[in-house]
Amino acid sequence: MITISNLSIQYGGKFLFDDISFVITDNDRIGLVGKNGAGKSTLLKIIIDEMRPETGSIAMDNHTTLGYLPQDMRLNPHLSVYEETAKAFSQLRALEQQADQLIAQLDEHPDHQSDDYLRQVQALSDVQDLMAQWGSGNQRENVERILRGLGFVSSDLDRPLSEFSGGWQMRTELAKILLQQPSYILLDEPTNHLDIESIMWLENYLANYSGGVILISHDRAFLDRVTNRTIEIVSGKIYDYRASYSAFMELREQRIEKQISDAKRQSKEIEHTQMLIEKFRAKKNKAAFAQTLIRKLEKTERIEIDDQENASIRFRFPDAPRSGKVVVHIDQLAKSYGTKHVLDRVSFDIERGEKVAFVGKNGEGKTTLTRIITGKTDYQSGKCELGYNVSVGYFEQHQAENLAPQKTVFQIIDDAATGDMRQRVRSLLGAFLFSGEDVEKKVAVLSGGERSRLALARMLLEPVNLLILDEPTNHLDMQAKEILKQALFDYNGTLIVVSHDREFLKDLTDKVYEFDRKSVKMHIGDVYNFLKARQLNSLDELNLGLRRQKEIDEKIIPPTPQNSANAPTNSANTQNRWALDKELKSLSAKVTKAEQRVNDLDAQVKNCENTMNAPDF
Repeated sequence: MITISNLSIQYGGKFLFDDISFVITDNDRIGLVGKNGAGKSTLLKIIIDEMRPETGSIAMDNHTTLGYLPQDMRLNPHLSVYEETAKAFSQLRALEQQADQLIAQLDEHPDHQSDDYLRQVQALSDVQDLMAQWGSGNQRENVERILRGLGFVSSDLDRPLSEFSGGWQMRTELAKILLQQPSYILLDEPTNHLDIESIMWLENYLANYSGGVILISHDRAFLDRVTNRTIEIVSGKIYDYRASYSAFMELREQRIEKQISDAKRQSKEIEHTQMLIEKFRAKKNKAAFAQTLIRKLEKTERIEIDDQENASIRFRFPDAPRSGKVVVHIDQLAKSYGTKHVLDRVSFDIERGEKVAFVGKNGEGKTTLTRIITGKTDYQSGKCELGYNVSVGYFEQHQAENLAPQKTVFQIIDDAATGDMRQRVRSLLGAFLFSGEDVEKKVAVLSGGERSRLALARMLLEPVNLLILDEPTNHLDMQAKEILKQALFDYNGTLIVVSHDREFLKDLTDKVYEFDRKSVKMHIGDVYNFLKARQLNSLDELNLGLRRQKEIDEKIIPPTPQNSANAPTNSANTQNRWALDKELKSLSAKVTKAEQRVNDLDAQVKNCENTMNAPDF
């Protein structure tokens, strides 16, 4: 149990939170929510003792362990993925050394009947029990299981971390935390660099985790699946709800409505009191009464309405110039990086006004294809052509990180503005919550969410008819994402969006292009239609399906031109696919049964522990 008592911390004279208290138990799955800058990450850092509060304390027993995943981290780039992940077992290796020392002492002990010898035997038994809990002897298997769930393949394990992007390195750090199985897992934006399949695997893992979970996320679907408690940080206070995020939002709305109603009633009472004061203060026989009213008014605690984020991003994309019917034409396109083939014989058209999503596991070529469409990356063969009068606006995945750190917010927009827009720079920045002294902040001191807002603001300087957004929601809070989504709904041009955020993609697009094993397949509908069609109930099922599909490709269907992704399969292959699908369902049922058996055994273990903890045991 973690007890947080009377915690306060402030920056620049403003309290992030003031005198807050709550208790976290090992059954809690807590979602910390609030707008950017509310103090969510600060609270996690205080819990792990990386920061000190001005007042208050954090209490937990000596056996409580914490696993913390920050938004930014530094790993040794020279170590392999496996070597870095295996650091999770440093405590196990210490236990193994302790066990070896105890065994050596027992071998040399002169009296096997003494109390000292029996104490050492008991100590060795305790150490071996802890080693068993850590899974001694199964390290490689456990590491591979977690890493595969997070999207790595077996061939990745021995590659150095320097060959992987920051997002993939973050997964390695996350794998270490999951392998350590701490009492509480603390995660700060864990889904920012995960694809949809890995997010689904992680949310299933956390939903069934035996310890407590405290996480910060702006992924609504992820929060709903994992959390059973929501703590909102707002205006220096916290509101604690025993509810998942969606249920919390309904309760929050009721709270705000009550505050508004109470504030209106109080305002009328104050107005009436002030009227009485003005009426009686000049009258000698009523002066004392007027002074009483004045003192009462001074002591009245004004009802504050919690920050409703009314000053949210308010914008719309400029009207799109009319383009030809076909906006993007791709035919038999192939792209490789050295010996690694990313895209092979990809063909499809995107027409005027369509809104499409690119989805698939990381590394399957989504960003590569967006860069090919924009002309930022070349390709080996095939065609990629833009239609008549197509103008492109492109938001890159790391565009916010590439803003010049030494420039101010105003300079970033002013340098890119031309013509009439130069007169409207401050108005545009105001729409994105940059006003007053904020426009003179240097990019280097901005938060991730502020940088993303600034990069999006820069996109609005020129009207385009093809918007390509690569992970635009990373670091944006819930409200900002909703406003951006509404703006994209209203946008009258063509949209291509790469995103892992299911709630953001929901109802936004009318087609989904799935990137899988160098090919691209179109699905009609939004992301949930796609997931339902694929029946992605868990990543384990997905990975098993991919392995089975690979066996089909390599063994059943020879890799010849006649059997390309666009060629029809013969009836024999179809029967084999049906047989494999049937086997997949059977294995999935066995997995479900095994998981239930594990839950039953966990319950038995807990009952045994309760019995052993009884005073009369």
